[in-house]
Amino acid sequence: MTSVSVVILNYNGCDLLKKLLPIVETCSKGASIVVADNGSTDDSVAVIKTAFPNIELMELGSNFGFCGGYNQALKMVKSDYCVLLNSDVEVTPGWLDPMINILNEHPNVAAVQPKVLSYHERASFEYAGAGGGFIDTLGYPFCRGRLFYAMEEDLGQYNDSCPIFWSSGACMMVRANLYQEVGGLDEDFFAHMEEIDLCWRLQRAGHLIWYEGKSSVYHVGGGTLSVTNPYKTYLNFKNGLSLLYKNLPTVELIYKFPVRIVLDWVAALKFTLSGSGRDGLSVLKAHWHFLSNWGKEIRKRTSSGKLGYRRPSSQYPGSIVWEFFLAGKRKYTQLMP
Repeated sequence: MTSVSVVILNYNGCDLLKKLLPIVETCSKGASIVVADNGSTDDSVAVIKTAFPNIELMELGSNFGFCGGYNQALKMVKSDYCVLLNSDVEVTPGWLDPMINILNEHPNVAAVQPKVLSYHERASFEYAGAGGGFIDTLGYPFCRGRLFYAMEEDLGQYNDSCPIFWSSGACMMVRANLYQEVGGLDEDFFAHMEEIDLCWRLQRAGHLIWYEGKSSVYHVGGGTLSVTNPYKTYLNFKNGLSLLYKNLPTVELIYKFPVRIVLDWVAALKFTLSGSGRDGLSVLKAHWHFLSNWGKEIRKRTSSGKLGYRRPSSQYPGSIVWEFFLAGKRKYTQLMP
């Protein structure tokens, strides 16, 4: 029988645990529930020990970030399938079964995500995953149900089951053996876009990433860093460069990478002119970090080269920047096929 572990990474999320862990327990019968604590300084550990005796607690001792924390935890979890579940996600009855069925019935699928809706606006898709993640030809991520910050209302338009490019790190079920085979999450990312990199590597290794609309969860979002936080801007732009440099085929890298750099500079200028100078500076800091760690980036690209550089069929061939900012498209269904 297939074994499943729901692994929740926690850092100072005591209030969220008290509110949402009981729902996870109720709705996840048959699965092991693990809370991996990333060196919390609040009452999280004490609350789990006293209020949730049936939940396994892993005390990691330090804050390893999202990537390092999950890598540490999943080395100790022995289940066939692992669910990476954010501590600020409310699950729903029967949420696990549709995703388990996908992995059981389709051995070529490595990871699957549910529909991700907003905790605060229940009829709306949520930023982190929505109806399944994609990236465009220059590595800019978007979702069915979310283009940049334009969210769609959930009208059942993404109740399907289909291949996607990336699964949301807010809630992702992954085959534990494949997670380890491709090296887990890249800890240099620390947080943000790390799941896109993982899913890209899984596809380079010949597997598929899937979306299952029969399962749904509600994500609070912004629990770690708000969308207006300059550090989040820094991480997104730094990790975006690393994502492309590590995974693009060489022929595409030669001409796409310079274009991406120029577009990032345009974004920095736009941030600055619109009064968000700290975000503009964060973009420049992100580029400086990437360039100052050039040698390490080369080594990572070389190391992951054994996976091959095949282009995933689920990658969007156009430019989401063009479609959104210049063509004025706000919904996934308006994009070119």
